[in-house]
Amino acid sequence: MSKIKVAIIGIGNCASSLIQGIHYYRSKTPDEAIGIMHWDIGGYKPFDIEVVAAFDVDKRKVGLDVNEAIFSKPNCTTVFCADIPQSEVKVQMGKILDGFSDHMKNYPEDNTFLLADEQEPTAEEIVKELKYSGTDVLMNYLPVGSEDATRFYAECALEAGVAFVNNIPVFIASDPAWAKRFEDKNLPIIGDDIKAQLGATITHRILTDLFKKRGVKLDRTYQLNTGGNTDFLNMTNSDRLASKKESKTEAVQSVAAERLSDENIHVGPSDYVAWQKDNKVCFIRMEGRMFGDVPMNIEMRLSVEDSPNSGGVAIDSIRCAKLALDRKQGGVLTAPAAYLCKHPPEQFTDDEAYTMTNAFIQGE
Repeated sequence: MSKIKVAIIGIGNCASSLIQGIHYYRSKTPDEAIGIMHWDIGGYKPFDIEVVAAFDVDKRKVGLDVNEAIFSKPNCTTVFCADIPQSEVKVQMGKILDGFSDHMKNYPEDNTFLLADEQEPTAEEIVKELKYSGTDVLMNYLPVGSEDATRFYAECALEAGVAFVNNIPVFIASDPAWAKRFEDKNLPIIGDDIKAQLGATITHRILTDLFKKRGVKLDRTYQLNTGGNTDFLNMTNSDRLASKKESKTEAVQSVAAERLSDENIHVGPSDYVAWQKDNKVCFIRMEGRMFGDVPMNIEMRLSVEDSPNSGGVAIDSIRCAKLALDRKQGGVLTAPAAYLCKHPPEQFTDDEAYTMTNAFIQGE
């Protein structure tokens, strides 16, 4: 198979885990491929991905080879594949817009962005680079709250004629107007807001679905998350959180037997703890009633390295998008979006979405 050519917006921790993973699995067999949900998608293996363009706004990354930039500050995720050759792809200056929150200037250098003193590109320049590099799939890893910047890059994807994977909670795939634009251009889109491999949201969803299937009445629930990466630091600005909270809350509400009132459900980021780095700690509590209206509750704590938790999901998203390109299938990819994202246009249970995605891969 030919390589899937990918451009990445935002060379942060998630991009680091994705690129490390592409190289890590080159030496693995299917039996050794721990952490891979699908070894083969349309003939494409996890390592059949090549980064051909990259954009960021941090001066410690702009101008570096992308395979060097993924290990630059403020990135702090686990390094599980350090021996990566130079890619000969330089990180280019990206469009800032609302992709940077001013409050992050007030933190120590290791924990925050340092804006590059470079001229921002025009949309025409971004489109030209996507076409010149032969990009197949554009991956959006902008910070939460980057509403204008995400729409800017989605426009670039449409103009350049490339697939778009929206990994953040800005509603593009789940906005009917945007979805139609990708459909009209016959370009695949997967989104919105990447769902981690085994993270807070999918765990909360599975438990909520279990309550429903076992006849337990869910009365109230919360999900609290802390972390120490720039994602959590960015989200200490509550003005950037509206779509994130909506995405995470709806992911849980959509699989409940009946919707909870607003006062009985809280799902969302909670606080930034610098020393946690890329480790995310999630606390979930669920209160319900069983047979005879007898009360019960579940409390659990989940600790995961946040960015590798999304890496395998991203690798599946890229390959599903390329498979759709090969099939000349445009618009929202309903099954992969439901399986791989928190806020797809149409919600299904995770069992349903898994079955539908396997059918999509098989061409059914």
